[in-house]
Amino acid sequence: MKDHVKSTSCETFVEVEREINRYIRYYCHHRYQWGLKKMTPVQYRNHLLSAA
Repeated sequence: MKDHVKSTSCETFVEVEREINRYIRYYCHHRYQWGLKKMTPVQYRNHLLSAA
């Protein structure tokens, strides 16, 4: 995560927090992962819950 969050441009803690939340939202909702059958973590979780 430290390589993907642009914290050097942030001047306050609130801005750093916003960047971290932005990355977490991207990682969970938009980044497809090969280990999860090319689904995002949220899609994979919903897939597992619907199969149960």
